[in-house]
Amino acid sequence: MVTEEPGRRASVPLRELLDALDSTVIDLVEAPEGDAVAIGSVALLDSDDLGEAPPTPVDMALLVGVRESAVRRWLGELAAGPPERRPRVVLLKSTAESAAVRGAARRARVAVVVVHRKARWDAVLAQVRRLLDRASRAGTADDPLTTDTDLFGLAQIVAQNAGGMVSIEDPHSHVLAYSASDDSADELRILSILGREGPRDYLRVLHEWGVFDRLRRSDEVIDLPAHEELNIKRRLVVGIHATAVDGGSRTLGSIWLQQGDRPFEPDAAEVLRGAAVVAARVIARSLDAPSTETLLLQRLFGAHGEGVDIPSVAGALRVPVHGPAAVVGFAVHSPAKERHSALGSVIRLHASSFRPDSIATVLGDRVYVLLPGYRSAPSVIAWTRQLVDQLETGRGAVLRAGIAIPVAGLAEVAAARAEVDRVLDSTAATFPRGRVTTLAESRTAVLLGEILDLLATRDDLRDPRVLALLDYDRDHGSQLGESVEGYLREHGDVRRAAAALSVHPNTLRYRLRRAESITGIGLTDPADRLLFELQLTLHRRGNRPVSN
Repeated sequence: MVTEEPGRRASVPLRELLDALDSTVIDLVEAPEGDAVAIGSVALLDSDDLGEAPPTPVDMALLVGVRESAVRRWLGELAAGPPERRPRVVLLKSTAESAAVRGAARRARVAVVVVHRKARWDAVLAQVRRLLDRASRAGTADDPLTTDTDLFGLAQIVAQNAGGMVSIEDPHSHVLAYSASDDSADELRILSILGREGPRDYLRVLHEWGVFDRLRRSDEVIDLPAHEELNIKRRLVVGIHATAVDGGSRTLGSIWLQQGDRPFEPDAAEVLRGAAVVAARVIARSLDAPSTETLLLQRLFGAHGEGVDIPSVAGALRVPVHGPAAVVGFAVHSPAKERHSALGSVIRLHASSFRPDSIATVLGDRVYVLLPGYRSAPSVIAWTRQLVDQLETGRGAVLRAGIAIPVAGLAEVAAARAEVDRVLDSTAATFPRGRVTTLAESRTAVLLGEILDLLATRDDLRDPRVLALLDYDRDHGSQLGESVEGYLREHGDVRRAAAALSVHPNTLRYRLRRAESITGIGLTDPADRLLFELQLTLHRRGNRPVSN
């Protein structure tokens, strides 16, 4: 089952959906509750899906490849079940012609819409989703939608002002939006709206005329005469362009205006040129904006604040609300910034192979993975270490990974991600050994790193005595600070510290006495030793203020 993203508050009347999908694609054949029923969610169902209830009820069900007997049986079960579990409308192909199916739909109080046999289900589903997205952005289905925010609204406005029927296509000639059709729609328009390729002979003619090259190269409105032999009517077409980052132009698609029973309006070309500018803004904005599913995942991981509808998210992603899980965060350190999204895709693929129901998202230069069903850490740690080693070896990137496990359920994912971030925010000086760690293993290092971060923001907490020692080393080329740090690292064992520093123990003792003399800090006092070590660690991390 492929479901529309849940959590919507806005809906679209069935009649508005039918008008937008166009009579060339669909036709309403049964409407027990009328055509004003509100549609706020959609699901694409196959035969296997009819045997089980969807995780959340949906308003519109697209039944793909389902036999008539299965449709009738399913509708009968819906009629006997609670009304709130029934879809308000089902879309069918050949089975919609069956009187038995229509009768079963009437008894279940479910509307039936017949879909053109040549229509592609993915195209129908995509168009329904666009309409629901539009309603969600507008707030309510009755809000006026400006042409600057919606391609379907733009197509309708152009058709009204230029005369004829409009379709807006992407650079690959896939229809993005269209205006309402009438009986004068030709085969090219019908096939395009159905998500099919136009007549090959006509496409060959367009290539011979250089139409597609002209659309890519210029903003001119091209007048294409009718082709009577192929039953293709006259058209005006203009390219949709946007300025690229390098100052050039990128082609985002085209707008086609088919002439109907009446001639075009005198200013049709001017209307098309203006529409191309508006369409460029709309398409560029949609290309740059994250998808609804991406936003849903980001909200699950806490990227956009509180207020996540956890049951709806679980239904959309098909993961359990409750039960153990693991959250893994990957920090990508790479000189090539564009690698972050690419590595995110690779990590997502590996996660799906490890756990088919895993979900992943990219936030900045970090990738987060949710692995449902995990309570024990060893297998997750082993997989994460193997993936980090593989990516570092094969791609030259440097990664660190933090693991939160177990996570009680989806409601805890955002908090787990915040804890993982605390681990990944640790500097190299305080990050636990190795590239991969769990929250339990890294607690000391994380807290120490955060304490040092806080100290680094307060110049008044810098000990001037230690700064004086560091200045002495800089001015005299000595190594007193390094010697003290080595001594503290070995917990006051002079012989071990001297061996680590490759000096004689007496040399180290002399340096320690000299450091005490310069700073006035006694290395035999535990509090002085703690303060000395914190201050020297700050210096090592590069947080020492610049001397005046």
